[in-house]
Formats: sequence, structure tokens, C-alpha cells
Amino acid sequence: MRNGVRIVVTNCNTTQSMTEEIVRGARAAAGPGTTVTGLTPAWGPESAEGWLDSYLSAAAVMDALRTYQGPSYDAVVMAGFGEHGREGVRELVDVPVVDITEAAAHLACLLGRRYGVVTTLERSCGQIEDSLETAGVGRNCAAVVGTGLNVLDLGDAERTESAFLAAAERARRAGAEVLVLGCAGMTGLQRTVGEKLGLPVVDGVGAAVRLAESLVGLGLTTSRAGSYARPLPKRRVWGGGAGD
Repeated sequence: MRNGVRIVVTNCNTTQSMTEEIVRGARAAAGPGTTVTGLTPAWGPESAEGWLDSYLSAAAVMDALRTYQGPSYDAVVMAGFGEHGREGVRELVDVPVVDITEAAAHLACLLGRRYGVVTTLERSCGQIEDSLETAGVGRNCAAVVGTGLNVLDLGDAERTESAFLAAAERARRAGAEVLVLGCAGMTGLQRTVGEKLGLPVVDGVGAAVRLAESLVGLGLTTSRAGSYARPLPKRRVWGGGAGD
């Protein structure tokens, strides 16, 4: 891999402190010479927890990338677990796009036959299951289990670890041989729970950063044949109003 890979990591919500935490995790996972820039949407949900939040978040993240004025970048990492928008971003930008949901699941499949996802609220589980199915990695998922914590609760490290361990045991009983952190706000937790559980624990942010570096190093990016072919030029209206 060449030096100097530049990655933009998109938060799926408007909470800047969470963006900063995600960026810290991404930088910890990145290889030498890789730079990571965090991108927080200017509008959208404060925390993405459910279908409505997710669709709003997807539009906000795409708008943030469409209007981005920062340093140039070689890849995008989308740090919203189970959130919508990855297909739209792949159509929008000319660099590799790695979603943390897909990245974590793909790496988990290399470590065991079946994996489990431990996430925040139970209401998010169905959305994550659908995202894994769309990505083609759903068949190896033993369970998606909620901790009962919302995204903004994750700042309480002791409470988060306790809830994660309890949910992880449920995933293990369902047949999980590997665990996946089901929220970008859990980044860093793998270091404290992996040994206690005796199972590999995959952090989606770190997994996505490493995969993004690999794609850039191999000179690969999104195919424009078929699904992500560029649409015919037309006027687009963002931020309200009707399109053509």
C-alpha cells in the first residue's frame, strides 16, 4: 500500500463529540501515513436510532459529501452501523466507499463461521439485519442483539461494557463465534471485552479503515458498470423542493 492514503469518515448524526470519538478510533486503526478527516452532517438527527432517523441521516451524509470543501480524499468510510445511504454515496463519489456494517461482517466471516452483532436499542436490530442481507453477509449472522442503550448513552463506559457483555452472551448462545460492535459509538470497546468474552470482537470503524486502505493501495474503486453507473445528467434540488 502506498503512503499517504487520505480517508474521510462520515458520522451518521450531528453530534460532533461522537465524530471526534470515531475519528480517534479510525486513526488508531490506520496504517502509517494514513490521514483521517471526520465529517459531521450540518443537519439531520442528533443520534440515528430507527428508520426515520436513518433515511434522514442518509440524505444529510450525501449532502455533506456533495458540498464538501475540505482536503481531497482517496476513500470514504461511512460510520453508521446499519444506516442507509452507502449505495447512494457509491454513486456520488469517485473513490472507494466502505460501510462499517459491511466491513465488520466481512472480517467476522474470516474469523468464524457465524458472527453476532451487539448494538444499541432493540428497535435497531431489524434495520441492521436488512443492511447485512443487502450486503450479502446476512446468512452468516447468528443474531443481532440490542443492549437497551441509546447512542448517546455510550459515553458511560462502565454501563456500556456491562450491557454489552450481557447482550454478547445472548449472541453466543445463539451460535455466534465472533462478535461485531454494532455502533460506531462503541469503537474502542473491543479492547476491553474481547478477553473477557474469549471471542474475537470486530470493530467496524477499524475494519472499514483497513479495507479502505487496501482498496486504495490496490488501485481499486467502485465499478461504473451496472448498479453504480452514473445517471444521465439532470438538475437536482437539495434541501427541499421537487426534482425533475
